[in-house]
Amino acid sequence: MRRLIALAALSVAAVASAASAETWTSYTTPTDKGLQWSYDADYSYRDAATGKVVVLQAIGKAGATPRMGPGAPGAADGVGSVVAVDCKANTLVTVGSYAPSKPLVLSETWRDATPKKADGADNKALIAAVCAGADKLPSK
Repeated sequence: MRRLIALAALSVAAVASAASAETWTSYTTPTDKGLQWSYDADYSYRDAATGKVVVLQAIGKAGATPRMGPGAPGAADGVGSVVAVDCKANTLVTVGSYAPSKPLVLSETWRDATPKKADGADNKALIAAVCAGADKLPSK
């Protein structure tokens, strides 16, 4: 029951982000093609059951006109995912992903999934960014 409530809360938060102001925080430098990853600081929280930080991340093109992401689920320029980060183990679990042609669907079993070691500069940068303030995040 707690899982269903937590997933429902995350779904509402993720969908609500498309309709309200989003606070995207960049955690990578733009690539040579201008692509840059960001996370939505407004919808990050610590999962009470696992202690992992659950965060909405998206990719965008820095400085593009018209604006190209980062965008939340349901946005025309929204391409990203929801991930759970274990700050102590430096691992990640994908909770769900989205694109303009693919709505966000969250896994009901993500807490039981085998975490993957954070490899690559982008994943390491995400962990560094979200874990720096993890102790200040609300617990849900």
